[in-house]
Amino acid sequence: MPIRTQRIFRGLFGLFIVLILSSLCALAQSNEDCLMCHSDRGLTAKIRGRQVSLFVDSSLLKHSVHAEVACTDCHQGFNPSETPHAKVIKPVDCGACHDVAGYLKSVHAQPAGGQEAQGKKGAPPAASCEDCHGTHEILSPKTPESATNRAHVAQACGKCHENVESHYARSAHGIALEKGVKGAPSCVDCHTAHEVELLSSRESPLYKTHEAKVCLKCHLDNAEIRRRTAPSAGFIAGFESSVHGVALAKGDTKAATCSDCHGAHDMKRGNDPTSRVNKWNIPQTCATCHGEIAKTYDESVHGQALIDGNRESPSCTDCHGEHQIFAPSDPRARVSPTNVSAQVCAVCHSSVTLNQKFGLPTERFRTFADSYHGLASRAGQAEVANCASCHGVHNIKQSSDPASTINKANLATTCGRCHPGAGENFAKGMVHVATESRDEPLLYWVRAIYVSLIGITIGGMAVHNVFDFLKKSRIQIAVRRGILPEPHHGQDEYQRMSLNERIQHAILAGSFILLVMTGFALRFPDAWWVRAIRQISESAFQVRSLVHRIAGVVMVSLGIYHAFYLIRTPRGRQVLRDMVPKLQDARDALELTRFNLGFQKTKPRLPRFSYIEKAEYWALIWGTVVMAGTGFILWFDNYFLNLLTKLGWDVARTIHYYEAILAALAILVWHFYFVIFNPSVYPINTAFWNGKLTEEQMEDEHGLELAQIRAAALENEPDEA
Repeated sequence: MPIRTQRIFRGLFGLFIVLILSSLCALAQSNEDCLMCHSDRGLTAKIRGRQVSLFVDSSLLKHSVHAEVACTDCHQGFNPSETPHAKVIKPVDCGACHDVAGYLKSVHAQPAGGQEAQGKKGAPPAASCEDCHGTHEILSPKTPESATNRAHVAQACGKCHENVESHYARSAHGIALEKGVKGAPSCVDCHTAHEVELLSSRESPLYKTHEAKVCLKCHLDNAEIRRRTAPSAGFIAGFESSVHGVALAKGDTKAATCSDCHGAHDMKRGNDPTSRVNKWNIPQTCATCHGEIAKTYDESVHGQALIDGNRESPSCTDCHGEHQIFAPSDPRARVSPTNVSAQVCAVCHSSVTLNQKFGLPTERFRTFADSYHGLASRAGQAEVANCASCHGVHNIKQSSDPASTINKANLATTCGRCHPGAGENFAKGMVHVATESRDEPLLYWVRAIYVSLIGITIGGMAVHNVFDFLKKSRIQIAVRRGILPEPHHGQDEYQRMSLNERIQHAILAGSFILLVMTGFALRFPDAWWVRAIRQISESAFQVRSLVHRIAGVVMVSLGIYHAFYLIRTPRGRQVLRDMVPKLQDARDALELTRFNLGFQKTKPRLPRFSYIEKAEYWALIWGTVVMAGTGFILWFDNYFLNLLTKLGWDVARTIHYYEAILAALAILVWHFYFVIFNPSVYPINTAFWNGKLTEEQMEDEHGLELAQIRAAALENEPDEA
């Protein structure tokens, strides 16, 4: 081998040995070797124009999670034999061991300085791993002393977000976390740890339409937290079906979410005076979105009372609800037309305690509930006036206030919104009427007279029928036992009603029953049988109104026809003559009463129409006239309120109601007894169907007429012969 070649070979071999030895030296670099220099507190280096300490506290490193990790595992690309160890110091890559995919997409991984720093080579991230976790002193998050332990996360975040951290520390969440309450949320529970996104990012769990799910994760899904925070699961979950929750689910970022009402980092309990959802602060909270409404409310009687420190005065949530707020047009809403009076206004205005405390009238809601408006509203009619229709919604003011919708000067305008053409007479008379109160004397006496009349009339009928029933029952029992001889009657039948009269009776009965049912369905909308009808269809109550009016027209038309029948037909004229009350009717009533009581042995023989039929017939005529007249007034309310005043209309309504009770009870107690429960005809008098009575029925109920028929027949016999 030539000498020149040997020299080149020896040089390359020597260089190779040097490189190998150098590598071995580097590989052999231990933490202790590094600390020989880096344990010097004065060791510094100039990096990016500033002096940076290179001191490593070995005591902290020894207790950190990386105690068993070699320095060179993190600090790579260094030559320990050179100073500095590398021309370009590469940042520690935590991703070599840890999954940092979430962090790399987060807002913290983006260059510090926002959009201006975007694209700048080497720009540091907004927050690096070491900014949160530290460097050589990193501890497990489970360690109480760790900067990323739940108890200290807020302080770690506060290094950058100082203002936010100070709010959080004073919040209910921050206070609970400081006290060590289990489940109290820290920053990462809401924002997440590494995948932190801008709130404006749709990927963020706290994006406007996602935020509620984060809150519900604890307040609904965690039973322990739900137990401590008091509200029921249904109350919390109600937000999702509320007008706000539904809007958010549809992507409406203008709709209110949890933090809009409760606050974000400054969330506090409702009983905290500084809480956004404290009673005193709720109007201001709602005003964030509903500014004009809040301004109107502040000027109302309720708003002014709340401003003056009256805690009993309602704020927004007392009427609309808290989490489960529905749109006023939603039938489920407390403030919907059919619910607002009973579920909102009545809560306070039916309270004896509140009314006594503040000197408010005690009967306001009850009188409304008993009015036409209240009854129709209770029955589910949405178009009828409720409390808000007259008093206003957010603009409620005392009636003495000239700006109030119920000020006397404004009543015609207020009523005119539903009653076109309403004049001054609409306001003449009490609005909230209690007929049992002497505040309105005329109505009081109308009611008092009718109640007395009903008691005396129906009571007298009942007593009369009880004695009649007992007497007839005793006679029938005595006949069955053989104590009295069984009477023998022929098989003849006698005409009681003509076909024309039976048709009139059928129309009368049908229209009367419909009127009673549809009328009392309005007056007693919560009765079991009315609720059953209402459940058939949502429009059942509108149909009720139509049927009631049709039945009324039919009955009035029948009355007019019956008058024509009485005047224009021979049989009708005879009916009228036979129906005229006579002194003998009073004698028959007295004698029959004596017979039923046992003071007289023989039963009086009654004519074709006795006092029993005459009393019912003329009561029917009277009732039809009264009910038709008052019903007409109620039907055409706009006209008659202007003509008769509100008081006159209320008188008509009172008469109509009590006359209906009197008529219905008279039919049940008087008519039904004599045609159904009367022992002489039980189970039913079939004259309404075939127009005939048996000889036995004629003898018992119309003996005088039967005798007259027989006498007339005997007189006609010689002529026939």
